[in-house]
Amino acid sequence: MLSPSPTEVASRHAIHARDQARKTEKSSLSFWQIWNMCFGFVGLQFGLALQNANVSRIFQTLGASVNDIPALWIAAPLTGLIVQPIVGHYSDRTWNRLGRRRPYFLAGAVFASVALLWMPNAPALWMAAGLLWILDASINVSMEPFRALVGDQLPTRQRPIGYAMQSFFIGAGAVVASILPWVLARFGVANVAADGGIPDTVKYAFYGGGAVLLGAVLWTILVTREYTPAQLRSFTDHVPEGPSVDVSRAGRPGLLLLSAGIAILFAIGYFGLEKEVYLLAAGLIAFGLLLTWLGRTRSRGMLREVMGDLYGMPGSMRRLAGVQLFSWFSLFAMWIYTTAGVTQTIYATTDTASSAYNEGANWVGVLFAAYNGFGALAAAVIPLMVRRWGLRISHVTNLCLGGAGLLSFLFIRDPHWLLASMAGVGFAWASILSLPYALLSDSVPTAKMGVYMGIFNFFIVIPQVLAASVLGLLLRLCFRNQPIWALGLGGAGLLVAALCTLYIPEPERRT
Repeated sequence: MLSPSPTEVASRHAIHARDQARKTEKSSLSFWQIWNMCFGFVGLQFGLALQNANVSRIFQTLGASVNDIPALWIAAPLTGLIVQPIVGHYSDRTWNRLGRRRPYFLAGAVFASVALLWMPNAPALWMAAGLLWILDASINVSMEPFRALVGDQLPTRQRPIGYAMQSFFIGAGAVVASILPWVLARFGVANVAADGGIPDTVKYAFYGGGAVLLGAVLWTILVTREYTPAQLRSFTDHVPEGPSVDVSRAGRPGLLLLSAGIAILFAIGYFGLEKEVYLLAAGLIAFGLLLTWLGRTRSRGMLREVMGDLYGMPGSMRRLAGVQLFSWFSLFAMWIYTTAGVTQTIYATTDTASSAYNEGANWVGVLFAAYNGFGALAAAVIPLMVRRWGLRISHVTNLCLGGAGLLSFLFIRDPHWLLASMAGVGFAWASILSLPYALLSDSVPTAKMGVYMGIFNFFIVIPQVLAASVLGLLLRLCFRNQPIWALGLGGAGLLVAALCTLYIPEPERRT
């Protein structure tokens, strides 16, 4: 066979270079295209905000004690821990008429809307807990692909804008949803049920939330188009998969976690610890068994691939683990104990049928609306902070503001002054929802964007499981069962998260 001439070789190289230049340019999206792509987050956060601000109220109204609330809330983080990596794994491999991520948007939105309609009509505590499980699982089915969609559709330079837009919609949706029962009460809707059941203010808020959630997600599905998998592989921001990780070494950390879980089981029996601590022990044992199995198995399948990706995660994810641990521990403490803490400490009641309790619970909805509103404003300010100070110092600053806000609950006794506390919490909230993803996204392999975003959720879920396991115990042993101290622990946790952030190397500045 004749060798090609130098002219032919040069011509082929020129054609290849031209084709590469043509194929690898990912188009920048307009403001409104990014807006439409992220708009579904309004609906998802509407559902989450109604859940965060009202589910503890529903549980207490149906007979749950303050000490039982963390265990009942465990449905939320556990469903995210299980669902998001699975959805990410399969959405990376999906392509049909609706696209890659949008089929999961639709399925999750439908089931979440149905759960929102049923939850305020639950006749018993066990049914309300089951509906919380369904609601949170369904929202997670939609939410994880929304995170991956930003990485799929936007060039590297626009990804911070996309995540900031999601933070804005999270704040905007949550403001309206959190304040809705309070607004309905001001318009004369009954805020105390005649039979001690769920008030009409909560019921109508959940009905409206179901409609908003489904409508917002449908808008994104109908007006957004996705790149095909082949197109994604051709772009210049394509991050290839790294070398395979030797998972045979996963058995050693697996045995350590398994041993820790068994030790905690013995401690529960010996010291008579709260039943919620079983959650922590079970989590350690389950995760230890999975890692031990990963180190020994040679089988192929979804579970092995997800666990292998977890064990071989990028170094940037490992460095962010401590930051996420303390950040989400603090947020979960705020979500599950603010209603009980404010009503007991500031409104001086634990009677869920009293007008004082329901007035205080509604004011907590206003406070949650406030921190989400401040978070929406912070979403516009944070890019300016990053431009001036960088990602790391910006995140440290915002976490410190949030820590100060939660710690102030220990000292403030006028409920209106708590709005100022929520300003700091709002900045921390917007930062937690955006800057860790900005630190992470450029290092995630393109072909596994979905599964790695799902795995990153582990560092959101695990601290929530930890909070549900130990907060009740800490309040009993150290704080005489006063739930307001859970908010103090949350404030301290955000300050520790800020310290952990200082140990993350500052990435290159974005232009």
